[in-house]
Amino acid sequence: MAGPTTAERGARQKPESGSLRPPRAARLFRLRMLIILFLVVMAAGGSVWLLYGSSWLRLTRVSVSGTRVMTDAQVREAAGVRLGTPLISLDTDEIEARLRRELPRIDSVEVVRSWPHGIGLNVTERTPVLILASGGKFIEVDKGGVRYATIPQPPKSVPALELTATRSPSLSRFGTARLVREAARVTRDLPTDVARDLRTVKVRSYDAVSLELSGGRTVVWGSSERGRAKAATLAALMKTAPRARHFDVSVPTAPASSDS
Repeated sequence: MAGPTTAERGARQKPESGSLRPPRAARLFRLRMLIILFLVVMAAGGSVWLLYGSSWLRLTRVSVSGTRVMTDAQVREAAGVRLGTPLISLDTDEIEARLRRELPRIDSVEVVRSWPHGIGLNVTERTPVLILASGGKFIEVDKGGVRYATIPQPPKSVPALELTATRSPSLSRFGTARLVREAARVTRDLPTDVARDLRTVKVRSYDAVSLELSGGRTVVWGSSERGRAKAATLAALMKTAPRARHFDVSVPTAPASSDS
């Protein structure tokens, strides 16, 4: 029997030799994937270096806004951020917490990155609604009843707070801080015209708050509860009895006023 021809032997050898080497398309695909992977690694490494290792994105400027009583320098110092720190590594939450802890006058603060070289410290200072005398100095109290700063002289436009609850069970039951908050709450509920004339808030106990207004007028307020109802009742009383000097809205459904 005749053996296979040369053409037949070549036909059998082609698929065998082809199986030893990947097709050209597969080799090109693998090469492209290696190139893409290399570029991704290089881009990631470059980004890390740019953010953390280079001098391009480092802190060189700290700006402050919103200060009224404090100075910008005070805020920068309390923030405690070092120039030259990579901007990406700054913990803005930690900086905000540190500012509120170091500067009680700050009511709120926002730390904002300002790429490529700065951060902004946007602060809102507390505003006093009452002044509490203590040991020859004066403590500022904000609308939330927070005692946040001691000053040598009282502002002329801020009402005084007098705590006369030293012998009242309210002091031991609620504490000074609670009574101060109640007094501040009363100031928030006052009608605008009354608030403008307010001179002193007296707290004898939790449910015995009274007000002294300009012109020798007084208001028995009671507790801070039902403040809006009391404010509306007081405004109505003052309109119907403009010559009255004493008002009692401790029970807003049964108010009273008198000339003496």
